[in-house]
Amino acid sequence: MFLSDRIHFHRKRSVISLLILSLSFSILAGSPITAQAASTEELQELAEARKTLPVQSNEIENWPSGPQIGAQAAILMDANTGVILYAKNVHERLYPASTTKIMTCLLAMERGNLDDTVKFSHEAVFSVPADGSNMGMDEGEALSLEECLYGIMVASANEAANAAAEYISGSISEFVDLMNLRAKEIGCTDTHFTNTNGLHDPEHYTSVYDLALISSYFFQNEMLCKISNTPRYHFEATATQPDDFFKNNKHQLVTGEIAYDGILGGKTGFTSDSRQTLVTCAERNGMKLVCVVFKEESPNQFSDTVELFDYGFQNFQVLNVSENEQKYNIESTGFLQIGNDVFGNSKPLLSIDTDSYVIIPNMVSFQDLDSTIDYSKSDGNRIAEIEYSYHDMYVGTAYLNLAADNASNYEFDTNMTTADVSVEKVEPAAEETPAQDTVFINIKKVLLVILIFAAIIITVLMIYALITNNRTAKRRENRVKRKKKRRSSLHVDFDDFDF
Repeated sequence: MFLSDRIHFHRKRSVISLLILSLSFSILAGSPITAQAASTEELQELAEARKTLPVQSNEIENWPSGPQIGAQAAILMDANTGVILYAKNVHERLYPASTTKIMTCLLAMERGNLDDTVKFSHEAVFSVPADGSNMGMDEGEALSLEECLYGIMVASANEAANAAAEYISGSISEFVDLMNLRAKEIGCTDTHFTNTNGLHDPEHYTSVYDLALISSYFFQNEMLCKISNTPRYHFEATATQPDDFFKNNKHQLVTGEIAYDGILGGKTGFTSDSRQTLVTCAERNGMKLVCVVFKEESPNQFSDTVELFDYGFQNFQVLNVSENEQKYNIESTGFLQIGNDVFGNSKPLLSIDTDSYVIIPNMVSFQDLDSTIDYSKSDGNRIAEIEYSYHDMYVGTAYLNLAADNASNYEFDTNMTTADVSVEKVEPAAEETPAQDTVFINIKKVLLVILIFAAIIITVLMIYALITNNRTAKRRENRVKRKKKRRSSLHVDFDDFDF
């Protein structure tokens, strides 16, 4: 672990007690103090050998070839969709070291109040090695939860992680149970925590896939992003903590020692057993990518991360599903009951979520994707879930939604089942037949067309009636003229007689 850069000469801890505490913890936890350390050359040789390990994502047909890195395991995942862009031994159980603290801070943020006071108990301070990462807190001192989180993420303070755990759950052990429960809720299957800070324990492990899932939740929180993206934090003296000091972050992409656009934050980790571990999040081009690297040698954990970010941002694209989907015709059958305002809204009754997107390689088109629809994933206005894949590689999900505005204008059968809604998948047409777009019936437009058509018919009938009436009038006028003419001729004939 990294040695603390903060020394308190006023602390009443004897050198003997510190040595005994460190040695006792080392024996119990299997610390590398008792292990035969490998030389730098041997460690670098191991890292070079790990570059030959297979990269599972490289085995996918037409998938961009990812870099061969020296980490034992690595993953590049989109935090918003869970799409995996790069995968190397993603389910191998390894030691996370201090990247464990991502889960600790996530739980503290979810269940705590940043303004609350976190007290440092005897167990929180003295159950961790004195030479490990710490911020020099003494028993009885206190920080706000917000400052405590800065201590955990910026200074990687082990005692701060313990204090936050006691604040949330009452004891460290109960908080660890909560960590394991939360991991299962998130979907982790290769994770088991035994402490809050990542100090080595053979039973404390996770995988890069599981930690990427946990980190995806972490980096959805703006405050956690801000805290984990802080290069240097100033701890000011207070009534409950008498010292004024600074702590520096050791994450080189966060400090700017390695410049990279779009960094949102991250966490470093190291023990002799875990080697270098690193979690980082960066956002560009509509993608929020989480990179997790396990078991690497310094400083390659940073160069590996940069290489993986470059690979992701340069080789993949984001496509909106609703703007590209042409495989599904959406029809509603029999469950609509007309309300009072039938024609008040012209939006489609059913539509694909406009916020859903897929992440696919640049050389792949949307039409190359496979899709399946699942009606069991209905919830509220959500009717079904459409999952997209490319050569069995998950690339995104979209949802078929009932328009919220329409819901207020129509009455629906509360006993409606998925059989009442038909979403038919249309097989791709032959090359000479153009693809048909999804067609939604707009009642207002249909009514307008009907009215126009009726107006045309009425106009035609009126014109026909006028023409007919005109002809009839002319015939009547001609008859009248003929009658007058006959009468005129009769009068002329009678003028020849003298009555």
